[in-house]
Amino acid sequence: MNLLIVESPSKAKTIEKYLDGAYTVRASVGHIRDLPKSNKKAIDIEAGFVPHYEISKGKEKIVHELQELAEKAKTIILATDPDREGEAIAWHLEELLKADDKVKAPISRVTFNEITKEAVTEALLHPRAIDTNLRKAQEARRVLDRLVGYDLSGIIWQKVRYGLSAGRVQSPALRILVEREREIKAFIPETYWTLSATCNTVKKESISFFCTEEPRERKEVERILSEGKSKPWYVKEVKESEQKRSPKAPFTTSTLQQSASSRLGFSPSRTMQVAQKLYEAGHISYMRTDSTTISKQVLESIATLIQKKYGKEYLEPREYKTKSKNTQEAHEAIRPTHVEKLHAGNNEEQKRLYDLIWERTISSQMTDAKLLKTRIVANVEGDTIPDFSVTGSQALFLGWLSVDTGARGEDVELPALKQGDPLTLVELTDTEKQTEPPNRYSEAGLVKELEARGIGRPSTYAAIISTLEIRGYIEKINRSLKPTDTGEVVSTFLEQNFMQYISDTFTSEMENELDDIASGDRDYIKTLKDFYTPFKKDVKEKEKLDKATTLEVADAKYKCPICGSGMVVKLGRGGKFLSCDKYPECSGALMIDGTEIKADEPIGTDPETGLSIFTKVGRFGPYVQLGTMPEKIKGKKQKGKNPPAGGKPKMASIPKTIDPSTVTLDMALQYLSLPRILGVHPESGKDVTANNGRFGPYVAHDGNFRSIKAPLDVYTITLPQALELLAQEKKPRGFQKKK
Repeated sequence: MNLLIVESPSKAKTIEKYLDGAYTVRASVGHIRDLPKSNKKAIDIEAGFVPHYEISKGKEKIVHELQELAEKAKTIILATDPDREGEAIAWHLEELLKADDKVKAPISRVTFNEITKEAVTEALLHPRAIDTNLRKAQEARRVLDRLVGYDLSGIIWQKVRYGLSAGRVQSPALRILVEREREIKAFIPETYWTLSATCNTVKKESISFFCTEEPRERKEVERILSEGKSKPWYVKEVKESEQKRSPKAPFTTSTLQQSASSRLGFSPSRTMQVAQKLYEAGHISYMRTDSTTISKQVLESIATLIQKKYGKEYLEPREYKTKSKNTQEAHEAIRPTHVEKLHAGNNEEQKRLYDLIWERTISSQMTDAKLLKTRIVANVEGDTIPDFSVTGSQALFLGWLSVDTGARGEDVELPALKQGDPLTLVELTDTEKQTEPPNRYSEAGLVKELEARGIGRPSTYAAIISTLEIRGYIEKINRSLKPTDTGEVVSTFLEQNFMQYISDTFTSEMENELDDIASGDRDYIKTLKDFYTPFKKDVKEKEKLDKATTLEVADAKYKCPICGSGMVVKLGRGGKFLSCDKYPECSGALMIDGTEIKADEPIGTDPETGLSIFTKVGRFGPYVQLGTMPEKIKGKKQKGKNPPAGGKPKMASIPKTIDPSTVTLDMALQYLSLPRILGVHPESGKDVTANNGRFGPYVAHDGNFRSIKAPLDVYTITLPQALELLAQEKKPRGFQKKK
């Protein structure tokens, strides 16, 4: 028996069909080993940044099955994906199999850029050893991310708030979004006017012109209106020019994410998920690439298709080169595996993405489109006002636009006019407007910006955005990315204290150094040591900083509701709020908008305990409190609905979506009812509970957690419903490990 190991079960099924029983094909289901979670000591720094791996949780059974098969195999082939992650997975598999004394078969590595019978068969003819440099590059990235994340997150926990995090690549990405948000907040709008003139030609054809200037003064607007309405209009200039539009290069990972976002409305993570399915089904080539090249064989197939389907005049062979010096030219661009297959995919999303890839691939080898651009300029007699103009466009030869129809704009035909022709004014209007602040980044826009600045790599962009969203640093608003209060605070702290490590230059240079490890041009240990030695020293020095609880001084118009002193802005779990600058001597607090929360006035009484219930604002945001805080709290943290006399009163957070001033007694009692004990588990006899957490409502039992999704509700879910959820297979949170 011959054993071939890939990452994905669906990929394994496809390949096994191609090999006609010659190989038993199995999947590792992504990574099988990793660094212990949240454990810096998993890396032996003194020994040369040596990582100590362990089998990933839940992968023990898979490893056991693979070892059993390997023990019986005559040949073992590792055919994981053709990139750093794939090379690392292959190495981990090799290490585990070699550690099994019963495994005697030789182990080799193959790669293929597409899952077709031809590609797989050809790859098996050229087995090789694990690429040590490529594997080391992945390991360096993993180790570096762990060290940076651990140390930066630790200092943020100490100086800002427990539970926050930072990362080598996520933090520069967050900084870009925060910088844009500051530009938006600092923007001062200016008033301007746009003017349009609707005229008739001699032949009574209507044509609309637009002023080439946008006056900032009303006086100038009135002058233009007066002159325009009192003087005759004429055609000042007619200019025609033939223009060419060239096709775009085949897709890389980043350009596919951008186009899928703008054309299809897919998020980068969704694009990669759909592309993964197309790849595993053998429809497209490998979707993690920064290369725009296409193999000679495929180019010939494209040329044949274009000539047959569109005609010889539409064919123009082209060669594209990626500007990045670290482009993996051995890889190809993302393309269909069989260009003659016009459509592919098992569902609507897959079909739409495949069509997009097919169109981009075919059009990249086609002739330029030829367009006729016409610009007509109009003015009044004597040219006493700014020019008014209109532009039209007409396709003379579609070329590549006949395939990539989504890139084609609509033809705008204008009346046939010549210089000096008279015009009759029908209407002259003005519209008052205000300048707009810069737009927030969309996901596609951020991907483009990250690529331009050399931050991260194409395969990581989707994960970066997902991480920022999962950690509550950004939120999506109408397809735009907006930093949250927490995101702004974390970014500001890092900018003030660790700017050199989250700057574009530093991050880009570090990416290049990691690429150099992959090519064998840099040493693993030296690279990590050169970075980590000064970084660790800087982190150690920052431990002397005072706790950064105060973000900034609040507007002078806000005064403490208790003592009348000034206010400062602080960050709680519920976002920013205003705190008395004399805290802790004075506990006065306001919502960030200045709304007062009258904590000394109860909103009602708990019918069960007879204790008063209050709304308050604390370091973690607004909350409800059962009873009053004693002068001195004796004893440990209290649990239960009715705290012992002298103990800490029970508290519960008010959801971010709720205005604290609108909280009623019933709402407060509901918040205070959590966590709910639903009953005991029939097998373990331990409690099953329902509660709200960082990632939303959930049920829990003996360290096992499951999210509560609508229509179920944390306040009404029953024990049988909770047991059903707990019995379901646990799904990974956020972005998943690459399969």
